[in-house]
Amino acid sequence: MRPLTEEETRVMFEKLAKYIGENLQLLVDRPDGTYCFRLHNDRVYYVSEKIMKLAANVSGDKLVSLGTCFGKFTKTHKFRLHITALDFLAPYAKGFGVAAKSTQDCRKVDPMAIVVFHQADIGEYVRHEETLT
Repeated sequence: MRPLTEEETRVMFEKLAKYIGENLQLLVDRPDGTYCFRLHNDRVYYVSEKIMKLAANVSGDKLVSLGTCFGKFTKTHKFRLHITALDFLAPYAKGFGVAAKSTQDCRKVDPMAIVVFHQADIGEYVRHEETLT
């Protein structure tokens, strides 16, 4: 288990910024404590600093996982998000929504019907309305 390098941090934060934008800082500086990202076996874990300090006593080959797995680095050094990161990204998301109708219903619904609730892009538009051109 080690901290991410500058390049790994940049690649991961660019990927996360696509989904949560400027709210990236809110993942690290949370009101319930400070959280950080750590790399273990090409996987990036999101863990509180308290737990990370406790896990320092466990040897790296015995450690299976720590915290929540946010994603992994591929062999070509690209970052892939895992589904386990969704619970942490959803509150700050720019484009997640909840389907109001099933796929079958969407195919035959009239054009003015509501298909998705809670589309976070609208909130992004309202917050940054003055800077949009």
